[in-house]
Amino acid sequence: MRVLGPADAIAEGTAVAYPPPPGGLIGLIGVRHSGDIKVFVNSCPHLGVSLDWAAGRFLDEGGTHIVCATHGARFRLEDGVCDRGICLGDRLEAVVTQINDGMVCVPEDAGQ
Repeated sequence: MRVLGPADAIAEGTAVAYPPPPGGLIGLIGVRHSGDIKVFVNSCPHLGVSLDWAAGRFLDEGGTHIVCATHGARFRLEDGVCDRGICLGDRLEAVVTQINDGMVCVPEDAGQ
């Protein structure tokens, strides 16, 4: 497993950007929603572009959705499903996540 960072660095209703794995090109997004930490691949299912509209900035003003910077599609934090936008019904790629000794961990190849 690859350690991304401390779980307590992701506050409720916030998102954190993580770099791609060594040799990889696509980073990850960590979010905390209803106390649970979820990690998604930072790639829009419509165009494959990064979602952040500024470095490490992913969420709408209310902190309730990830928003694609390219076309404004909105993705729910709890499951990554697009509930508004051009890719309605599609979902972000979820990454298997474990919290080990307070650290967010994902498979070594997550984001490749």
